[in-house]
Amino acid sequence: MRSANKIPFKKFIPGIIWFIVIFILVTLPGKDIPKISFLDEIDFDKLVHMGIFGILTILFCWPFHKSQVSAKKKIRYFTIIAVLIIAWGYGTELIQKIWWELGRTYDLFDWAADSIGAIAGYIFSRKKFVNL
Repeated sequence: MRSANKIPFKKFIPGIIWFIVIFILVTLPGKDIPKISFLDEIDFDKLVHMGIFGILTILFCWPFHKSQVSAKKKIRYFTIIAVLIIAWGYGTELIQKIWWELGRTYDLFDWAADSIGAIAGYIFSRKKFVNL
């Protein structure tokens, strides 16, 4: 018999797939990423980082939406998810720094954008997926 608080693994598959997509994007060589000059002018890259990591946070929080997990536990899980995703954002910058063959740059502003996205995803998830 399944516990009322147990969430089936398959509900986390979208988040796992998105995580893998991010990993693939992070490990693409810099020369393979198209450059669009007017987008560089408006720091579009940072908006992309925020969106990618916001979506990742929401996808990992989503399985809790209709679960029987208490609101208090949901908030705790969402916090852990957001912190881990912020750490993953920093990890992606380290990957780009260490694998110099990628021709990518280590940019703490990218990590800041990742973190803002994760926090926005946390706030969205908390408002939409937690019944207080």
